Amino acid sequence: MRRGAATRAGGALAATAAAVLILDRLTKWLVVEAMDLRSVGVIEVWPGFVSLRMAWNRGMNFGILSSDLDFARWGLAGLAAAISIGVAVWALRRGQRWFSLGAGALIGGALGNAWDRVQHGAVADFLNVTCCGVVNPFAFNVADVAIFAGAAALAFAPHPAAHRA
Repeated sequence: MRRGAATRAGGALAATAAAVLILDRLTKWLVVEAMDLRSVGVIEVWPGFVSLRMAWNRGMNFGILSSDLDFARWGLAGLAAAISIGVAVWALRRGQRWFSLGAGALIGGALGNAWDRVQHGAVADFLNVTCCGVVNPFAFNVADVAIFAGAAALAFAPHPAAHRA
């Protein structure tokens, strides 16, 4: 890999991770603190489709492995940090800008949720999307969207060898 490509990939990764982390922190502060969703509970943004619903996730996706134990709190935060380091190394070795953008989104989201675990003991989820009379019981946040989008980008990114053929 050329040095310039590695530098661009690293810059894309760092910029994307920072942007996602800042956006996640900003939206969580705005909704949980400034709008005081903790006390209000629910704010209808677009009735029947989009609402803000306060939920504290002490587990992983959809509350899997949910626990009030400090071990779970710190273990999941540590796991997010370890995975972030592994994904960063993987992306930097790949040296592809688009791959690094996906990695940066995943890392920024993982670190945003890890920050919540350290600060609050749980992840602040508040976005709820419902449609067509089916009530969605789950809430999510900007970090969750970034993790999903980043993981999809990594999964569907073309392998570098495909460009050499």
